[in-house]
Amino acid sequence: MGTVLPARPPQTLYVTIRRDELRALKNERDQLKQELAQLRLALQDVDQVTRVTQLQA
Repeated sequence: MGTVLPARPPQTLYVTIRRDELRALKNERDQLKQELAQLRLALQDVDQVTRVTQLQA
């Protein structure tokens, strides 16, 4: 058996980011949120079609 080590408290990592990098990350986040919303709607549509198809069968 391996040695059990006590858990260390989480450490905070500080980084420096340029404003243009931050803006690009925010834009990417917003785009991904929109894409996620579209995928969720598409999944709901597929789920509804599946239910209707099962009821008709």
